[in-house]
Amino acid sequence: MPETPTLTHSLLSYVEASPTPFHAVAEARARLAAHGFTALDERDAWKLEAGARHVVVRHDSTLVAFALGSAPPAEAGFLLIGAHTDSPNLRLKPRGELNRNGFRQFAVEVYGGVLLHTWLDRDLSLAGRVFVAGEEQPRLLRMTRPLCRVPSLAIHFDREVNDRGLVLHKQNHLPPLAGLGGGDEGWLNALLAAELGVPADAIVGADLMLHDAVPPCVSGVDGEFVHAPRLDNLASCHAALEALCAAAPGRPAPTLVIALYDHEEVGSQSAEGASSAFLWSLLERIVRTTGGTAEDVHRALARSLCVSADMAHGVHPNYADLHEPQHAPKLGGGPVIKLNSNQRYATNGATALRFERAAQAAGVPVQRFVMRSDLPCGSTIGPITAARLGVATVDVGNPMLSMHSIRELASSQDQAAMVAALSALFAGR
Repeated sequence: MPETPTLTHSLLSYVEASPTPFHAVAEARARLAAHGFTALDERDAWKLEAGARHVVVRHDSTLVAFALGSAPPAEAGFLLIGAHTDSPNLRLKPRGELNRNGFRQFAVEVYGGVLLHTWLDRDLSLAGRVFVAGEEQPRLLRMTRPLCRVPSLAIHFDREVNDRGLVLHKQNHLPPLAGLGGGDEGWLNALLAAELGVPADAIVGADLMLHDAVPPCVSGVDGEFVHAPRLDNLASCHAALEALCAAAPGRPAPTLVIALYDHEEVGSQSAEGASSAFLWSLLERIVRTTGGTAEDVHRALARSLCVSADMAHGVHPNYADLHEPQHAPKLGGGPVIKLNSNQRYATNGATALRFERAAQAAGVPVQRFVMRSDLPCGSTIGPITAARLGVATVDVGNPMLSMHSIRELASSQDQAAMVAALSALFAGR
């Protein structure tokens, strides 16, 4: 098998380090810090200096980073890339332990549009953030060893399952088996305490979720594919980070911004979601703290462009008839511009052309995706951002298969193409 490109290794290491949105933001902060981005706190008064490169985090799971341009935002605008840190998964309920029929189980809730059957018979583990008594900040928890499993029902109890199709009851069929000895209470807190090295009674709260314990990998006859959880949408977060970190400090005239949001998969209606005032507030503060006026905020937004980066539907060879025949993106064919006349995507002719020109400058081909007219279309943070900020927006993404599965598939070549296109856009090409 050919040697795996460095950028693919970088993507897979980012995904592996990010089993939850909290970890995705922590890993992003570390990568940004290595390129000179320093932290700002929303609660503090800001004083931004020329060439400033900063990062702001809200509630541990949403991040905005920016690099001030060589011209005031009112004159050069903002170039923004938006993505999201969350992925569909199974999350523990507040009382997260079950004791049934001699088994210890986790009480789970479905988060987002999970492809449920893909979570069966997988090695699962636990991650999230844990609140410890007496500590101001929560601790990140990431267990890597296989901890639990949702076992399938033997075919002997459901002989028609392969013909009729599998139907899973979200309440009854999804709690994974975590151990034997049901009946004792408090074992979950004891597990968390042992992992963190604190007394069990010091655990006062947690936000926990399950994740695939199998590491991402490269596959295919010639190493064409990546198999990984959470490619939707950590691959786009990674591409945004790579483009921003590669931007030469102070050189582009526009101010460069990336926004990595939580809660896209459940509608973005939260304080850290794309529907919140978080990004608007930060952009306004950037304008005002660099000498601009309230009028300049609106001038800056009118000169801005947002790239909503979220993974796209590649054509599936076994289900090709479900694609619009003239708009069926191929894995390995480069970034996809996504369009929908009902505004499920925010792309229009002008914004599509602007992204395509940047891709052409980088030597990258682009593809286009339109959903079949007889099938409903998904959506992204693109329309939300366009409406919230009034900013011209284009929806793009790399093609993939198995979207919303516990383990997704994409091309090992497309990530470099997306990074190149976004970098060219940030460079003003």
